[in-house]
Amino acid sequence: MHSARKMIETKPNALAEWERAEVARSRHEAKRRVRVKPTSPAVRRRYTNPPADAQFPLEYAYYLVGDIRGQIVLDYGCGDGRDACLLAARGAGRVYALDLSLDLLQQAAMRMRQDGFTQAVRVLCGSAHSIPLPDDAVDLVVGHAVLHHLDIGLASREVHRVLRPGGRAIFLEPIRESRVLRAIRPLLPFRQPDVSPFERPLLKREIEAFSRPFQAGRRREFMLPFVRLAKVMSAPESLQARMRALDGRLLASHPWLRTYASIAVFELHKPDRAIA
Repeated sequence: MHSARKMIETKPNALAEWERAEVARSRHEAKRRVRVKPTSPAVRRRYTNPPADAQFPLEYAYYLVGDIRGQIVLDYGCGDGRDACLLAARGAGRVYALDLSLDLLQQAAMRMRQDGFTQAVRVLCGSAHSIPLPDDAVDLVVGHAVLHHLDIGLASREVHRVLRPGGRAIFLEPIRESRVLRAIRPLLPFRQPDVSPFERPLLKREIEAFSRPFQAGRRREFMLPFVRLAKVMSAPESLQARMRALDGRLLASHPWLRTYASIAVFELHKPDRAIA
């Protein structure tokens, strides 16, 4: 039995409560969607070959994905399956779409039928804290806003376990390193109904803890506060586009501003040999 599962057995009640809350949150998320639509050709084109200087974090994540033709990929916390289908469209040999929520997996299976990827994508119902795959099973793990729902230590061990030596992991996660922003956020009255009590934007130390067994790869931060404010205020798209361009230039030229970013996209490599 691998080490992550042993750790789970030492605290079953806390982890069970954690995952029940996530299942309940996912049920709300699934109910918000009236129906699942096929992935449009425009969306497929957008994420097929995005540039290194992409203004949107998800586009940059797909830039990092690169050429995955024939590779085995794990969509870690697949939700309604959108990323699993995009990864399959990029030529992955097999995509495992993992989620704890049956409600979301039903939507993922529907999307795969609509997109024509029922053979390329295999749906897995299971815990991200104990992935139902053998050791060294996949070439790439992709996580889109999943780690901030999880126990970082357990998730790190499991992702490391299922990646083959030399494999990669790419994550897009909400972050909140600024003490000022952390202090202001609880004062805002709005709270989405599909937010669980355990999810939170990640701190730098949490990403560092997750990354410890890996070698760090490429990374970018996105969305300084003025970009999010423009979106919340429904500013004209032309203005939002200028804000995103400025956001990228500021974060590239002034690294100290990364403390105030709200999204990080980062790449990790599993070494061919274990890090001492």
